[in-house]
Amino acid sequence: MHFTSERRLDDGVLEREFTLGEIPGILWTPEAASASTPVPLILMGHPGGLARMRPRLTTRARHSAKDGFAAAAIELPGSGDRPRSTGAEQARADLQAAVRAGGPVDDEIVDRLVLPLVDKAVPEWQATLDALLALPEIGGPVGFSGGVISIGVRLAVVEPRIAAAALFAGSFVPRSIIEEARQVTIPLHVLLQWDDEGNDRQAALDLFDAFGSKEKMLNANMGGHTGVPHYAGDAAAQFFTRHLK
Repeated sequence: MHFTSERRLDDGVLEREFTLGEIPGILWTPEAASASTPVPLILMGHPGGLARMRPRLTTRARHSAKDGFAAAAIELPGSGDRPRSTGAEQARADLQAAVRAGGPVDDEIVDRLVLPLVDKAVPEWQATLDALLALPEIGGPVGFSGGVISIGVRLAVVEPRIAAAALFAGSFVPRSIIEEARQVTIPLHVLLQWDDEGNDRQAALDLFDAFGSKEKMLNANMGGHTGVPHYAGDAAAQFFTRHLK
């Protein structure tokens, strides 16, 4: 991990950009974080385009810092300035065409778009986690927050260092990921926008039902993809405070 820039925000949060191989990312740490007082970590998932998502990610990170957590985000494969995948671009175009046509989205399209992304992104998140936990000011435990929800599901299955996850059900989910969800046992807080125009509500409900966790909460709110009420974020913050501190 190579830090390329740093700045102190007005609330004392230290924001540092980094690269890990070809992967760009951002780390936010609360002012109190140090080698003598290491803090837990939240990995912040997002749909890609780190520069575009940065304002919202920074807001999330600053809220997490107030609760005593470090937060980190990385660029997804094929997003931002990272090399594009011809297969992913075609699958995305096919999905958008199906949504515009108003018909059901074929499972084969969802698989072509989501599964290669999960296969690439999850090992990158694990490598990032290795590097972050090597920093003296970060000590765990670790949570995962946000989307792409299929990435969060796979991470929850294969990464034992993740103790809890707050997942945003805002993307199409392959049926194979729903089957993987049966292996998830960590505490879960799942956010669902009931009228999300870019999401299959029934698939999201099927995914929630499949999770094997003894503690799982579904926070469903009326409204579209970008209409998440602010108090939904407060509920997720309380969830992490219970399970990471």
